[in-house]
Amino acid sequence: MPTSTPTAPPTTVEDDPAGSAEIALPIAGMTCASCVNRIERFLTKTPGVELAAVNLATEVATIRYLPDVASRADLVGAIEAAGYDLKARTDEGSSDAAIEAVDATMTADDLERARTQRALAIRSGVSIVVALGIMLVTFWPQSVVPMETINWVVLFPATFIQVWAGGVFYRAAWRALRHGSANMDSLVVAGTSAAWSFSVFVTLFPQVFVTAGLDPVTYFDSSTIIVGLVLLGRWLEARAKSRTAGAIRSLVSLGAKTARRVGPDGDVDVELTELRPGDLVRVRPGEKVPIDGIVVDGSSAVDESMLTGEALPVDKTVGDEVIGATLNRTGTFVFRVTRVGADTALARIVDMVRRAQGSKAPIQRVVDRISELFVPLVLGLGALAFVVWFALGPEPSVTYALTAFVTVVVIACPCAMGLATPTAIMVGTGRGAEAGILIRGGEALESAGRIDTVVFDKTGTLTLGRPAVSSIVAAAGFDETELLDLAASLEKGSEHPVGAAILAAGRERELGFRPVVGFEASVGHGVQGDVGSSAAGSRRVLIGNARLMMDRGVDLAELAGPRDRAEADGRTSVFVSVDGQAAGLIVIWDPVRPEAADAVRALAIHGIDPWIVSGDARATAEAVARQVGIRPDRVLAEVLPGGKAEAIETLQVVGRRVAMVGDGINDAPALAQADLGIAIGTGADVAIEASDVTLVGGDPRLVASSIALSRQTMRIIRQNLFWAFGYNVLLIPVAMGVLYPAFGITLDPAMAAGAMALSSVSVVLNSLRLRGFDARPAPTRGATAL
Repeated sequence: MPTSTPTAPPTTVEDDPAGSAEIALPIAGMTCASCVNRIERFLTKTPGVELAAVNLATEVATIRYLPDVASRADLVGAIEAAGYDLKARTDEGSSDAAIEAVDATMTADDLERARTQRALAIRSGVSIVVALGIMLVTFWPQSVVPMETINWVVLFPATFIQVWAGGVFYRAAWRALRHGSANMDSLVVAGTSAAWSFSVFVTLFPQVFVTAGLDPVTYFDSSTIIVGLVLLGRWLEARAKSRTAGAIRSLVSLGAKTARRVGPDGDVDVELTELRPGDLVRVRPGEKVPIDGIVVDGSSAVDESMLTGEALPVDKTVGDEVIGATLNRTGTFVFRVTRVGADTALARIVDMVRRAQGSKAPIQRVVDRISELFVPLVLGLGALAFVVWFALGPEPSVTYALTAFVTVVVIACPCAMGLATPTAIMVGTGRGAEAGILIRGGEALESAGRIDTVVFDKTGTLTLGRPAVSSIVAAAGFDETELLDLAASLEKGSEHPVGAAILAAGRERELGFRPVVGFEASVGHGVQGDVGSSAAGSRRVLIGNARLMMDRGVDLAELAGPRDRAEADGRTSVFVSVDGQAAGLIVIWDPVRPEAADAVRALAIHGIDPWIVSGDARATAEAVARQVGIRPDRVLAEVLPGGKAEAIETLQVVGRRVAMVGDGINDAPALAQADLGIAIGTGADVAIEASDVTLVGGDPRLVASSIALSRQTMRIIRQNLFWAFGYNVLLIPVAMGVLYPAFGITLDPAMAAGAMALSSVSVVLNSLRLRGFDARPAPTRGATAL
């Protein structure tokens, strides 16, 4: 099988040309979308901060700032001024953190998460048991035990739960109140405190109610069960959220722990942190490739499925690149280390996935605006319900009024709104990473879901990107050997893949060693220069496409037949002129990828319009289009490198939402121009940097998979938001009592607490459905479901 080495996207956490830097700070104490909005507001007001994005699911704030204006201490101060603290660990997610540090951070996170879940489970369990006990006691016949006595019996356990289990709500609400804000904890505190305080008053002064002709009924059972159910919901939510981080955990676990370094005294097992670029490492059958490098001795077949999703092993021999965390299947080989620490492919993939999971989709901005006003609005609605019930409700009106207030503030759930988008993004981007699809973040996800047109750059995406000379046609007066010798000599100065193919063909025949003077390259056209020594007589050689030859007045009539036959087979004709005379043509063949037709079919069947853009002649580009199933009128041929972005723009002008798929340096402007840039991971770092999505293994079938995954993720996000908003819009009025006049229906505070807990958990569980999405390229499965 041909070698296809995945290339990870360059990390973007480092300082950019504008002088800004990025830092990720883990924040403790966030409970809802209101918390997120408040922290972002304080951070963005800090001088020097360009962008702040807080993710509730990951509990991390990602901040882009100017180091010359703002320091880390300023950022931490802004977070503390908002009423929140940093977690004990200080993982800043920078590119200086090696994969070992990431692994350690994940372990610390897991331990902290386990402790939190255990504490929530204990507190919620005790609270619910106590609440059930209180309910049983309150059902005792008053003829046996007076209500006043029952109230004194349940006062102390209810107060214990209010202080011990509910203390987490009070501390968070007080922190928010000190800084002039309110959050989810404020609602829980308001509801439970109202029920508990009223009950304490009734217990201490029962005669006030007896004199008024009312039973001294308390709500200790409501305050206690609310605390228990809310904590139970948070425990379930925490368990579900921990599963959303599984993709990063899986990626981190792929890495080897040690390497077998080759030295003058033999092989020595060393820690990965001891390796340096240039070290030689030996890998035996069945072992993991410990780090990135270039094979210098031996050969083998390497399983790269853990990073690329490609099921078949990839052959590796001398000169091929190997990637850390892949599995050596058959042979033994030695490779020279090229990248270590945070520069390795695995570390950069983990970094990109973490940044994507902490990003926001544009749709989240609507949630942020609403959450800013949500908690104060709910408190206002609760107060309104109390007043209306107290003034107009039936007797005992104070009981109905208090129940309505508690139910309204407890049933409202900003948590579900805050988790709707980030949990889906976390699971979606993580699932993509496991299949070799690296999505930069929420904005890329949202853009991918709207794509209706995909434009493939022909070379390296639909073809293998390894052009080779298939035949040489010499014109009259020249022979093949002389033609190849002159062409290979001139192409020594070229960096173009076609030039490399001509040079390789020459070296195979031990040709192409003549000196060259005055080498010049014309981008998108060809090269020229004087080949040969002046003593022996140099020749003026021009190599390029037909357009270049016509511009220089070279007559190609003699070569028209061979050119037409080559281009009809999907091959590229490269013309050679010597001293202004047509000397022949060299036919270049870049084989079509075997999976390219499946990739195009998957797009076309599901309503996505596939196109080709190429600098090759129209006949060549159309021949490739026929092989992969693209219509001739969807071929943009003879497009210069600078014209690819213009071609994308032309499609956008007529209303198309365009994704560009490319792998070369000259594709970067088009990738940036497109609504969605998709880079083939075997290509240039510049192309990958300009893209929104990177296909690590270079399989074009993943284009359809990436769009399908994005569509499904956005579908989940919309479902989550519909549930989160619909839940509040429907149930808050019911809690206020709008159904009571017509149907006599009201909600119990305990039911409200249970519904609130269920809303948050349901959003997270719905997002986790994305873990079942199959994005792996498998032609036997047919087209990818979009």
